[in-house]
Amino acid sequence: MAPQLYLITPADPDPAQFPRRLMAVLTGPEIAALLVRRGNLDDAAYAEMAERLVQIGQAAGAAVLVEDDVALATGIGADGVHITNGGLKAIREAVSLLKPDGIVGVGNVRSRHDAMSFGELDVDYVMFGPLGGEPDPQAAELAQWWAETFEVPAVHSNPAADVSQGDATGAEFLALSDCIWAQNDPAVTLKAFADTIRTGA
Repeated sequence: MAPQLYLITPADPDPAQFPRRLMAVLTGPEIAALLVRRGNLDDAAYAEMAERLVQIGQAAGAAVLVEDDVALATGIGADGVHITNGGLKAIREAVSLLKPDGIVGVGNVRSRHDAMSFGELDVDYVMFGPLGGEPDPQAAELAQWWAETFEVPAVHSNPAADVSQGDATGAEFLALSDCIWAQNDPAVTLKAFADTIRTGA
């Protein structure tokens, strides 16, 4: 079964230009989830950016998550939170505050032990691979193992994904980030990924 698309925003988007750029991308293939990446933004700038992008993403039918900030997620009406920092304590806190109505996803998984520890905490998905930058060479193998073994959905995040190859891990979601935003026309690139995945290339 083809994975659903999960889109991660760039680390340092231009606050004046990026919302329009995102709107253009979201007019294309269906995006199941959108993660507003914190990157190097300070709290105020991130909150302002996230609030705008939540509205844009939800209007396009995507579930929109913010990174590591449960209070912000609830305050701006995001669909949930993606936990990258804080480990088990942060995950438990997010689950207690957001579930069952909100989404709690986890990333920064370094090993099978991490994945199993995080995955048993009533989370909605486990992400393998970084949000951007250099790909994790272990991510594909871990995502495939998880998808074959556990019911909690796997997200394979590959910042350097090749549009001609799709994703062969069997993960329920393919997360795309730098490989989309580095292109002159991200909307065209995203559509090419969607077509590759749909045809099983």
